[in-house]
Amino acid sequence: MKLAVSPGRPLMGIVSLPGDKSISHRAALFASLAEGESHIQNFLIAGVTRAMLQALAELEVTWSLQDTTLTIQGQGIMKRDIFSNPVNLYCGNSGTTMRLLAGGIAACGIPAILDGSSGLRRRPMKRIVEPLQAMGVPIQASPGYTAPLQIAARPQGPRLRPINYTLPIASAQVKSCLLLAALGADGPTVLREPGPSRDHTEIMLRSMGVSIIKDQQPTGDPGGIYHQTRISPPASLRLSPLNILIPGDFSSAAFLIVAATITPGSEINLIGVGLNPTRTGLLDALQSMGADIQVRNKRESHGEPLGDLLVRYAPLRGTRISGSLVIRAIDEIPVLAIAAAFARGKTIVSQADELRHKESNRIGDLSRELHQLGIEIEETQDGFIINGGQDLRGGTVTPHGDHRLAMALAVAGLAARDTIVIDGAEIISESFPEFSASLRDLGAAMHIEQ
Repeated sequence: MKLAVSPGRPLMGIVSLPGDKSISHRAALFASLAEGESHIQNFLIAGVTRAMLQALAELEVTWSLQDTTLTIQGQGIMKRDIFSNPVNLYCGNSGTTMRLLAGGIAACGIPAILDGSSGLRRRPMKRIVEPLQAMGVPIQASPGYTAPLQIAARPQGPRLRPINYTLPIASAQVKSCLLLAALGADGPTVLREPGPSRDHTEIMLRSMGVSIIKDQQPTGDPGGIYHQTRISPPASLRLSPLNILIPGDFSSAAFLIVAATITPGSEINLIGVGLNPTRTGLLDALQSMGADIQVRNKRESHGEPLGDLLVRYAPLRGTRISGSLVIRAIDEIPVLAIAAAFARGKTIVSQADELRHKESNRIGDLSRELHQLGIEIEETQDGFIINGGQDLRGGTVTPHGDHRLAMALAVAGLAARDTIVIDGAEIISESFPEFSASLRDLGAAMHIEQ
């Protein structure tokens, strides 16, 4: 499928975002580990979450969807004798699905084989395999520490070993995998990260009755800080069911925020957007560039902050992005690069080498596509440098099988000199199926070519 986006029209209107992808993933899996019936409102229905739901069905978890409300009959931290043979679980293109499932299955002691698309098979899994093995999980990866992952059955009786572990990079997926596995351990597990990764797992597990303490510890280097999480598994292995409303997805909102910011004459309202501070680095980065974004009606839903965003067009200037801001904006950096392309001056993104290990090589692939559109961009090992304020020419680009690259390149078309065509735009449905319709409702000139 090809998506053609043309410039020339301001964006005006109100949008309610679909549910947060990260929270939807977690809610579905965590509810299956609870005891009793969970109700999850504004659940994101997209390719990546369908992979999670299909995996839960293979694990004989009963669930139903009515509109965007997901109901799950939780089985508890499941008995190990339910499955005598390994369960084959296909995770599609979703690294979150694979890593979170690995942790949940490890806690339960279920034998399983976790596999996925060719793209997912290229993604690194060593960062979960080694700490899980240290906990006593009988898990093996394929050569190169990639999927498929094989988890053998664990003998009845002993629980997993608690660990005291420092993650080499801040990663919410790795941390969440290990926190889930720690539910099956026989004592507290302590995890340390070099930065503030998103904390949706901690918020949700606390609401289910799990003791989790977060603090900061010195690293030993001058001024260095570890972000530490200590989890004490419930002695009864019982989790309370969920009854939650999921906030709108900030990562989806990011594309509309940048779209309005770079398109002259635009003014849009985004309603009920999740504003967890571990996720909103893009707001800080854009505001440092001169963006006109107002946060209104701040509130909270089941421990997660949310609010409404009023976004108007504004001229931008270049900025520098590194350190903890990269961690808090890691998924939004592709669309931030589009904002940088329209900004006056130089934008430098560094310490973002994790982008090379996402659904695509988001540093290399994004650099090539933007260069093709006429942007002066220099790829570096851990980021890129963009000389902004240039005219983007039209043309046909490819997202390299990456939903975030596809949407970022589509946003560029709203303020380019001519139409930009995204070849392979069907990948957008992996995380934001309503993307094209939302932009069209706001007034964007775009059409689909099969």
